[in-house]
Amino acid sequence: MSESRTPTLDGVWLGLDLGTQSARCAAVDGTGQVLATGAHPLTGRREGRRHEQDPEEWWTALAAACREALAGIDARRVRGLAVDGTSGTILLADAHGTPLTPGLMYDDGRADTQAAVVNAAGAQVWQELGYRSMQPSWALPKLRWLLDREPAAEGTRLLHQVDLVTWRLTGHQVASDASHALKTGYHLTEERWPEKVMAELGVPEGMLPGVVRPGTVLGTVCADAAAATGIPPGTAVVAGMTDGCAAQIGAGALASGAWNSVLGTTLVLKGSSPHLVRDPSGVVYCHRGPGGTWLPGGASSSGAGVLSQHFHGENLEVLTERAAALDPDAVAYPLVSTGGERFPFRAPDAEPFVIGEVPTRAAEFHAYLLGVACLERLCFDHLDLLGAPVDGPLTLTGGGARNRYWCELRADVLGRPVRLPEQAEGALGMAVLAATSSGVPLEEAAASMVRIGDEIRPSPARTARWTPLYLRFVDELTRRGWLDHAVAAHARRRAAP
Repeated sequence: MSESRTPTLDGVWLGLDLGTQSARCAAVDGTGQVLATGAHPLTGRREGRRHEQDPEEWWTALAAACREALAGIDARRVRGLAVDGTSGTILLADAHGTPLTPGLMYDDGRADTQAAVVNAAGAQVWQELGYRSMQPSWALPKLRWLLDREPAAEGTRLLHQVDLVTWRLTGHQVASDASHALKTGYHLTEERWPEKVMAELGVPEGMLPGVVRPGTVLGTVCADAAAATGIPPGTAVVAGMTDGCAAQIGAGALASGAWNSVLGTTLVLKGSSPHLVRDPSGVVYCHRGPGGTWLPGGASSSGAGVLSQHFHGENLEVLTERAAALDPDAVAYPLVSTGGERFPFRAPDAEPFVIGEVPTRAAEFHAYLLGVACLERLCFDHLDLLGAPVDGPLTLTGGGARNRYWCELRADVLGRPVRLPEQAEGALGMAVLAATSSGVPLEEAAASMVRIGDEIRPSPARTARWTPLYLRFVDELTRRGWLDHAVAAHARRRAAP
């Protein structure tokens, strides 16, 4: 009689991450220890609303990052890998996987005309899926934009960014993951492509890839890929997720009501819900997580990027120290983008503003720190109004989380504890997801591999101090016509003693 095998996290798991500026690989063991990392830069072309990268560079950069990471460890211990990429980034390739177009990046905004066509054709489906409409930067409008410029030849394939990589890793085309397929119009509840919508849009039958849930084993590393990357042949290749979801897994924000707030150039919130969260305003959308979970979230056009815009070249540590010593009465709306706001409200005409006096650079600096915290609180008020569970543990990640005072300020404005993981990048999240190929459930793998470094508890007195300023911020957004009155009223109700 054969013995049943108990799932185990023994071995090394690789997380591969395709960011905007670099490709990264992290080798992680089953306890969450990062054994080695590798990184290689990526280049892109930006001009107005155009943002492209060379898809071949994704593969060569990731291969170099993998070789660097594996140079210092025993590669024979590697058991599996998963890949994340930027959400909505696509290309067209031929039947052999050779790119036919540049990679149209996640924020390429040239498909505004096509977005209107896509939203007219798929209105009912997009409503069912909760996000109501697609933005020009989403994948399906960009696919229509590519097809409008040149009809697809026989055998042409639509690939998401990671699909090119998994094709190279396995040596043949494999299924895409539902996380990357979301912005191409994949029907997440029925788990199929909406054929009538695609036919109306003129997307050729056979162009779209097959789709599986994240965490599904797609195949194994082939000999050619092993030679290029140093990853042992036969290593399991696991269906990944978009970069925001990867960071959420890396932060361990997987229990119902748990959230990860990523503060980089812009603010991105990702949470976990037992049900699909639908947003009539269309600023929140849900990924389908591994298993039966849903991962609601939104990406703002505001965030820490305002610091590099307004305080470029200044010593931010000194400014933080001086700002922390103040008791200012000013808050700034920290909009980074010139294209308006995306979350927690949609306002194409939004522009930055400051409430109150900022007589010094430190006071101005504090106003922007506080503005991000207020915007973050408004995000949670909006999510709560939609019925999303928001009361679970909250982790803070991204470059902004390295500023201790800012984390304390955010905890005080939110009035809730925040946790700071030791390591929460997308590559770690993909290593955790890869580890599920051993049979261990995702939450169990995350519990073992995600390490929380610190927890910051709010000061009730400071929460009370900042709440009136938060409500002034909400009132100003409402007065300018950007914030819906129902959201503003809900924010006031939640702020009431």
